Amino acid sequence: MSVPAPPSQHRPAKPSKASSAVPLAVLVVSAALAGGVAAAAPAGARSWTLGAVAGGWVCLALAVLTGTLLLRRAHRSAAQHLAESGTHQARSAQVSAETAHLVNITLPGLTKRLRDGASAADALTTVQPPSDPQLRQVMHTFAASLEEGVRQAATAEAERLRYREEVDRATAEAERLTSETLPAAVGRLRDGQSADTVLASLEWPRTPLLHRTAESFVRELALSERRAAAAQAASAKALSRVQAKAVSMLADLREMQERHGEEVFGDLLKLDHATSQLGLMTDRLALLMGGRSSRAWNKPIVMESILRGAVGRIAAYQRVRLHCSTTAAISGFAAEGVMHLLAELMDNAANFSPPIDEVHVYVEERSAGLVVTIEDSGLKMAPAAMRRAEQAVAGRMTDLASLQGTRLGVAVVGRLAVKYGISVNYRPSSRGGTGVVVLVPPQLL
Repeated sequence: MSVPAPPSQHRPAKPSKASSAVPLAVLVVSAALAGGVAAAAPAGARSWTLGAVAGGWVCLALAVLTGTLLLRRAHRSAAQHLAESGTHQARSAQVSAETAHLVNITLPGLTKRLRDGASAADALTTVQPPSDPQLRQVMHTFAASLEEGVRQAATAEAERLRYREEVDRATAEAERLTSETLPAAVGRLRDGQSADTVLASLEWPRTPLLHRTAESFVRELALSERRAAAAQAASAKALSRVQAKAVSMLADLREMQERHGEEVFGDLLKLDHATSQLGLMTDRLALLMGGRSSRAWNKPIVMESILRGAVGRIAAYQRVRLHCSTTAAISGFAAEGVMHLLAELMDNAANFSPPIDEVHVYVEERSAGLVVTIEDSGLKMAPAAMRRAEQAVAGRMTDLASLQGTRLGVAVVGRLAVKYGISVNYRPSSRGGTGVVVLVPPQLL
């Protein structure tokens, strides 16, 4: 380490001969004056005068010598103090230079080496220590403290990166869980798989909290699905019994109509119609619960009978006007489904149109199949309601919890349309309300 040289010490100049000659000249001059005084004294007082003059000169000589000695001692003391002051100034300048070098060069160099990964001992060997012990102690303390700080900072950075990786992994797992795993688990549970099978077949998060949450969700959903399936199966069984009773009542009523006269025919007809409406409602609920229709036909049913059977199942049957000129028939396996589908659409058209207006049903035979158009003169459906109805009749609304009580019929239409390949579309009616176009495919004719 380069340190500026201390300033040169100026030694005090030796006393010149002139300064030494002054006291001697004083003594000589005073001796000459004393001799002159003694020579000029009267002869009788000359000895006394000579003695007095000699005593005075001796005193003067002693005084001059004493002053000279004291003056020389003062000169030596001043020179010594001046030399010590120069030494202190030089030492102070050296310490100041070493301090500046330590602050501006040594400590920044130590900081860089320690931050680059070197140890304090290795970093200290690459620099020249200052000569001052206190500065060396400061440098060693600084290096040790900085090494500890760098080590703690590296540990903290490693912990931060580890936590950041864990957070990123947990975020990615949570996103995959919500967008892929849970939907797949819900689909498999609804397909009838058990919770253990679903948990074993899918990839779940490794984060313990997410894994426990997902497992609890799957098990609770599996329990809910089992309960819902059991309730749906029980409801379907109960409804099948109600359906059987309704069919039996209809058969009894028609037998009574043939046996009894006109006096009770009107009452029996009312009971027959009420029972038909009950059959429609029970069939609707049974289909929604996963069951089947109450009746099945072994032979084809002509389209006009299909329409009349559908009209006879709704409350406002007197407001429906049929326009059917085709002789086509529906296959027996699909006759009940097509009849139920048309009954639901006619019932909706009658319920959502004014009580005094009529609902018109048109049947046309085309190369693509049989086209049935149902038109009412009620209020037009709002765009949002139209979209929901189109989703329902397309079979995309299968969750019973999302269906309103007044929209169960369109959900049944959707299930029947998907089952038999029937196309159902809504459009504005030429009579001012809403029109429904049903396309029965050729394979059902």
